[in-house]
Amino acid sequence: MSTDLKTQVATFLEDLTRAMGVPLSAVTTDAADGFRVDLQGQGGELLLWQRGEPLRALQHVVSTAFRRQLGDDVRVVVDCQNFRRDKDTELRKLAQFLVEKARSSGVPQEIGPLNAYERRIVHLAVAELPGASSESIGDASVKTVVISAS
Repeated sequence: MSTDLKTQVATFLEDLTRAMGVPLSAVTTDAADGFRVDLQGQGGELLLWQRGEPLRALQHVVSTAFRRQLGDDVRVVVDCQNFRRDKDTELRKLAQFLVEKARSSGVPQEIGPLNAYERRIVHLAVAELPGASSESIGDASVKTVVISAS
């Protein structure tokens, strides 16, 4: 992944938030499967309204606008005030808790409905734990994840 692509995405987000009337700066950091863009500055809390819906919309716009350059292997996560990072941590902890509950009760546990990004976080967290498995069920883009002890 090129530094040029990270710069393009950061500049795109800075221009877009400025046009929205919320001039934020974009700071990029490398991640295991791509990079993160953290939006910083006054007014960033506007992106966190309605449980981060505006931030999710920005994520979608970036993913769509840079789909060709990113390809299938590079992921970009747009965050503001560590909202996504904290949500990811919360989902991982919940997945671990539900694995323990499935192990102790013998009953599969459900979490959701979750969007595709949230499901991915849960599946990755479950995959790290021995003796547990997860699968997505349901229709459309918002599905639930069933966590089972193997």
